Amino acid sequence: MPELPEVEVVRRGLQRWVVGRTIESVAVFHPRAIRRHLAGADHFSAALAGTTLLGACRRGKYLWLPLESGDALLAHLGMSGQLLVLDSAAPDGPHLRARFRFTDGGSELRFVDQRTFGGLDVEPLVAVGEVPMSVRHIARDPLDPRFEDAGLAVALRRRRTGLKRALLDQTLISGVGNIYADEALWLARLHYARPTETVNRPEAARLLSAVRAVMNAALAQGGTSFDALYVNVNGESGYFDRSLEVYGRRDRPCSRCGTPIRREVFMNRSSFFCPRCQRRPRRARF
Repeated sequence: MPELPEVEVVRRGLQRWVVGRTIESVAVFHPRAIRRHLAGADHFSAALAGTTLLGACRRGKYLWLPLESGDALLAHLGMSGQLLVLDSAAPDGPHLRARFRFTDGGSELRFVDQRTFGGLDVEPLVAVGEVPMSVRHIARDPLDPRFEDAGLAVALRRRRTGLKRALLDQTLISGVGNIYADEALWLARLHYARPTETVNRPEAARLLSAVRAVMNAALAQGGTSFDALYVNVNGESGYFDRSLEVYGRRDRPCSRCGTPIRREVFMNRSSFFCPRCQRRPRRARF
């Protein structure tokens, strides 16, 4: 699933290529693409036709484009969703789910989703924070300038759970998924099963610094692409997968100490860590 860096790369592409343009028409080709829009495809299309896109925003893994109407076009990419800006003459791919054409007759926006776990919606913006209704419970992400660093240590100690589980909790800190959680924990030298109530303020600050460092490094390389399912708005893949330190590197030597990287099953997924640099706590929480 795309995490914060991948979604931010898409947001920047939308900001450059579609913000300021007026939607002429919308065509929906698969009902699951708008399953969150309970009023149906016709209402979805009518709500967008004739409106101008005022900006491109993101919180965690959610994207939205504020509209002149006061609503917003909301997108979640799910496992394989793509928002592509393509020439109108470009052939349709097999997984095209929705098409947005603009009044200027230029390039068009297409929502492509192979696995159909992603989705689109039109929602009102909540006055406080100017976020869509379904995003209001999502915490700010670590790249948000209004993220409260001091509050993270307090929140971690109150959770009484495992450290990685806390990082994946989008109501605590958003945008962090399995890949970047493992990378940040390695950089901070913290084990994924460390009980959050034992994390002190300096350790929480070190972890947050590591999360930001990993996110910014991934952004600089266009995100992480293990296959063709994640691409930017121009259809190009990121290459941060070449810089990963632990994720997907089972049995390869840790770049710090040479110890083979270990993989363990965690929350029906994989956790990768260095058993020497990231010592398992005596009382682990999973």
